[in-house]
Amino acid sequence: MDNATPHEPHASDEANTSDTASADPRRISRKGLLKAAIVAGAAPLLAGGGVALARDAASSGGGALLAPTPQCDDGDDTTPPQMEGPYFKPNSPRRTSLVTSGTPGVPLTVSGYVFGRACRPISGALLDFWQADTNGSYDMAQYAFRGHQFTGADGAFSLTTIVPGLYPGRTRHIHVKAQAPGGRILTTQLYFPNEPRNNTDALFDPELLMNVRSVGNGRQGTFDFVLDVAQAPGPSDPPTDPPGGTWAPGTSYRAGDRVTYGGVAYRCRQAHQSMTGWEPPNVPALWERG
Repeated sequence: MDNATPHEPHASDEANTSDTASADPRRISRKGLLKAAIVAGAAPLLAGGGVALARDAASSGGGALLAPTPQCDDGDDTTPPQMEGPYFKPNSPRRTSLVTSGTPGVPLTVSGYVFGRACRPISGALLDFWQADTNGSYDMAQYAFRGHQFTGADGAFSLTTIVPGLYPGRTRHIHVKAQAPGGRILTTQLYFPNEPRNNTDALFDPELLMNVRSVGNGRQGTFDFVLDVAQAPGPSDPPTDPPGGTWAPGTSYRAGDRVTYGGVAYRCRQAHQSMTGWEPPNVPALWERG
């Protein structure tokens, strides 16, 4: 990753033609609550009826359960990087659709959100996509199947494209560079579940699997990026780590636990057994606001 900023936001598009729950349900519930608040009931649904928060339950059809990706948990589990590869081109056009009505291939939409380490959405984040066409070829002369966009105020993005074709040595994948405003660039790749070549591709990472379902004659994929961007918790963020709730004496708190006291949110700085007189505003060595 580097500090360069390849694009600046424009007023409008240049050419807009148009995870299975983890064993730790807390890590899903935090992101689920935040995302539910963002989309207000308009989140895309998986075939089974659940909100598409992360990737499919199996990486290659073997049925092995995978942890949700990316897990957004107060500073950990950012989206893993991957190599750029030989086919990146700078200065792609700004657009959310890489196809026209006559573009051959299986229609695909990819949507999701961009979060920071505190699981809060990032507005104006850059997402620069590039991929192979249905025959597995990359356009190096022009900008076919290349385009960048910026997330909205809610951190959401949506890409209209096709399912990329295969070429020797690789499974199906979509390249992307993601960057918060003024932040470092994350270069990574997105993968499709149940692809036979997932088992033989040396670059394949199950943490980068999209949720993908068939819809009509096309497919819909979802993926949420978590960038390595520090964020202060919002004042309305619910306490998520046990025991949570309102501060009380005689309780064992761990570093990172969040409570409220007097209507103010606090985060535990070091593990301790609480007692009267050690209320959060009185002991800054044990509690910090936020």
